Amino acid sequence: MRYPTPHPRALHGHRAWWVAAVTGIAIVVAGAFSTMPGILQGPLQRDFHWSRGSIGLAASLNMVLYGLTAPFAAALMDRFGIRRIAVTALGVVAGGALLTTVMAAAWQFTLFWGLLVGLGTGALSMTLATTVANRWFTERRGLVTGILASAGVLGQMVFLPALSWTIDRYDWRPALATLALAALATALLVRLALSDHPADSGRRPYGSPVFVPKPPPAPGAARRAVTVLGHAARTAPFWLLAAAFAVCGASTNGVMWTHFAPAAHDHGMPVTTASTLLALIGVFNVAGTVAAGWLTDRVDARRLLAVVFTLRGLLLVALPVIMSATVTPPMMAFVVLFGLLDLATVPPVIALCRRFYGDDSAIVFGWTNAAHQVGAALAAFLGGVARDTFAGYDPVWIVLGAACAAAALLVLTVRRTGPRATAAPLPGRKAVAAGGRDAEMA
Repeated sequence: MRYPTPHPRALHGHRAWWVAAVTGIAIVVAGAFSTMPGILQGPLQRDFHWSRGSIGLAASLNMVLYGLTAPFAAALMDRFGIRRIAVTALGVVAGGALLTTVMAAAWQFTLFWGLLVGLGTGALSMTLATTVANRWFTERRGLVTGILASAGVLGQMVFLPALSWTIDRYDWRPALATLALAALATALLVRLALSDHPADSGRRPYGSPVFVPKPPPAPGAARRAVTVLGHAARTAPFWLLAAAFAVCGASTNGVMWTHFAPAAHDHGMPVTTASTLLALIGVFNVAGTVAAGWLTDRVDARRLLAVVFTLRGLLLVALPVIMSATVTPPMMAFVVLFGLLDLATVPPVIALCRRFYGDDSAIVFGWTNAAHQVGAALAAFLGGVARDTFAGYDPVWIVLGAACAAAALLVLTVRRTGPRATAAPLPGRKAVAAGGRDAEMA
């Protein structure tokens, strides 16, 4: 195989921002699917008389597969390219959504939504953002990661009010069909505009002073994903980050995007109003995640994580007192602050994975993100069980607030206690050496 070689006419990487934009659009569309179980609970109960636990089971499987797919998707991108995997994932998501519109039993919802949509959105998760940032950017990686991390919630912000309105006015099936069409249109855009590597067009990564040859395809994607996990699992930082990120998933995706609207409705708030508040959380999420990315380039990622978890825990504990039938100033304050903190954990966790695991960081983050989704799945399922058991969500908010406080203490203990654990370098690749501020974890 011939590789591009450095040459003086290699173009600078300004195209990187276009690649990041297309990636962001794909993540936006995938993010729109994550809030659907929350606004589907009422219509599905009305049409099929399913329990919240049954509906939560499909949402939980979706979240688990979303997490478990991510590390394998990262390895597959190294094997087949970013574009092919993204197009395939968008097609799977669209197919799952369309099949959901013709389901007639709870197990079919679990199969179509839990399995297919979970697999598709998992391949379009933050591992996609991490892979694009690592390949296309040498400078501004934290900022780009923050922007792309916010794209998923931006999808919720863009689609959620319109989907809620569509469900109220027409039904839930047209809403799902709309999402499927959006996914297919995005697949076409990705196919036409997304590039796998700067070297494909003779460009440098953004901020790189040298031309970077494209590495050869990495064979054995599944084997490599498992091998990287085996190496990372021998290090303490992986388990500490995975545990903290599991709490992150439980206190955001798992409970907020699945149970916030039903919890607000229990207090007398219309579901459309609650959905609008979730969309507003998405508005402030963009600012908070971008700011977290900017701060990650400048401060200790561990301390930033501890601050985010502490503040998030305080907000969740206060939610039972704040929740009401109308939109009050305390509720608006919660929406603003929670939005700023919601995904602010992602850029520092990605930065810590990159410091410890170098070229394998996208796969390691994928496994860490799997823990995030396991936590989210448990919260989605147990939150529904708690609602059925206690006739309210107050115990859920308090338990998750306490878990966030524990996660804040946990991330402060993250340190490298030995040499970086990483899989053997692939042919044509070199391990990334930690140096400067990035290597200091004292």
